[in-house]
Amino acid sequence: MPLPTTDQEWPPPVMKPEMLLYAQHGAWYAGDPDQLAKVYGAGVVPGIGLDLKGWDRPLVRGGGWLNRITRMFWGTPVPAGQTRSTKIHVPIAADIASTSADLLFSEPPSLRLSGTPSQKRLDKILADGGVIPVLLEGGELAAAHGGVFLRAGWDTELSDMPIIDTVPADAAVPEFSKGRLKAVTFWRIVHEDEHEVWRHLERHEFGRVFHGLYRGDADRLGMQVPLQDLPETESFSELVDAEGGFDSHYRGLLVHYVPNMRPHRTLRGTALGRSDYAGVEILMDSLDETFTSWMRDLRLGKGRIIVPEVYLQNTGRGRGAMFDPDREVYAPLGMLPPPGGSGSSMITVSQFDIRVAEHQATAKSLLAQILRGAGYSVQSFGEAGEGAAATATEIHSRERRSFTTRRRKIGYWTPALSWLSECLLAIDNAVYGTKVVAERAQVEWPDGVTPDPEALSRTLDMLNRAQSASLDTRIRMLHPEWEDTQVKAEVDRLRDEHGLNAPDPAELREMILPEADDLSASETAS
Repeated sequence: MPLPTTDQEWPPPVMKPEMLLYAQHGAWYAGDPDQLAKVYGAGVVPGIGLDLKGWDRPLVRGGGWLNRITRMFWGTPVPAGQTRSTKIHVPIAADIASTSADLLFSEPPSLRLSGTPSQKRLDKILADGGVIPVLLEGGELAAAHGGVFLRAGWDTELSDMPIIDTVPADAAVPEFSKGRLKAVTFWRIVHEDEHEVWRHLERHEFGRVFHGLYRGDADRLGMQVPLQDLPETESFSELVDAEGGFDSHYRGLLVHYVPNMRPHRTLRGTALGRSDYAGVEILMDSLDETFTSWMRDLRLGKGRIIVPEVYLQNTGRGRGAMFDPDREVYAPLGMLPPPGGSGSSMITVSQFDIRVAEHQATAKSLLAQILRGAGYSVQSFGEAGEGAAATATEIHSRERRSFTTRRRKIGYWTPALSWLSECLLAIDNAVYGTKVVAERAQVEWPDGVTPDPEALSRTLDMLNRAQSASLDTRIRMLHPEWEDTQVKAEVDRLRDEHGLNAPDPAELREMILPEADDLSASETAS
């Protein structure tokens, strides 16, 4: 029985280091101040726990060497009289994740197969099955958590083709062998109340998928119960056999793990990927602290006036008093004149300076450091300003760091997409009865930059006038994604339109002078 048969701690204790990192990076990705405060509120020692900043933080809690000092900005307690809303969060982590996904899949790659029927069916699955949006989702999750699981499956009641979805890394217990995924157990909470937590476990092995339902508590898995006990898992009871599993209709795993980037700098030796946020958490925390200070200056810098008590107008017994700043004439006040003609009896204006330039420079510098540490150029986030139209070469030069990171990530996504084509077609053949050949596709990635149509047209026009490039070459420049048959057909159409497809001279002679040829032949014979 591959699923757990006894009560145990869940997630398993062996996953504690990974789960701590997932919680930390997940809080940054979510951008929830309460999650950030919870993650960094434990006061752990820098370099050992999650607090990477810390030695300048005050001692707020004693007891235990892990709880003795220092917290990051999001872990410091809110001062008395203030609310959590006074702390400002800048969602740069979410921007990094979405930009990473856009660099990979805003222009989707092409999956090429050798067989035409298989190619047509795969194209239909990719288009109608919404695979590209799923890949965009996976790109974001991988950037945030350090990796993502692609899972293939089917549901004949919902769809007439295979289904692909993503599973975040913090909802999986993977097993690797020589850096490759050999099995994985997904888990999700399907029901919980004050005392019980019901978890659904889904385990994938080569050629088999297992399902189990467990009733435990917040920290422990509990004992296995029948799948029919909850409506969320009842449908799986009709699929599994006596061992709690069923055949996957594929020779390998129905799951593929895509690491964001390797190696993992914190968990050295693991096959898991590292997050884009690894190493820049302290900078993102400092960026939030900078914006919080900036907003505090705005609040404190609001113009206020301080008036003596005699200037206030009584609004009635128990209703307090008020001051009308628009009133122009006041009745003589019976009070002693202030010493020297000024003092507490006069109206005092209070307004502090707002340090805009200092905060802006600090935030800009921190942002540049965060993006560089995450592997991106600031131009990819629109921080370089808008200028004249740039060529594809200039864009690559400006965003070199971002495209270098993109190429590294492509190296991890290419095998996953190749596996995806074979897995989807194998399920399509076995479950839906389509007569297609399951094969691994050749993945072709676009260059990531869409050329300016006006600049490209000027280039093609100059090449045509200079007669320095053939029609075939110019068509390939305009449509680099086209295959040879498409290019040849376009060349023929253009030559027909321009009257360049002249017939063969021998055929032309036969059409124009058939009688002359016959006469010449007879004269020669005589």
